Amino acid sequence: MALLITDECINCDVCEPECPNEAISQGDEIYVIDPDLCTECVGHYDEPQCVEVCPVDCIPKDPDHVESKEVLLEKYKILTGSD
Repeated sequence: MALLITDECINCDVCEPECPNEAISQGDEIYVIDPDLCTECVGHYDEPQCVEVCPVDCIPKDPDHVESKEVLLEKYKILTGSD
């Protein structure tokens, strides 16, 4: 399952540099997460780094992009070229 930044985002800029997959970018009004690049940090860290640093707790799981840990790990392998 990819993550989603809600409209509670205060554009504090702390999440974007923490994402190892560069899935977070500045949207029209708030930061957004590309679900095709988001692995919830599976393969990189034990916890999603954007969630760890977010001061307003506005990054829940995206119910429109449900993925298992196995699927996230496969996405990680494709994105990083790992085996």
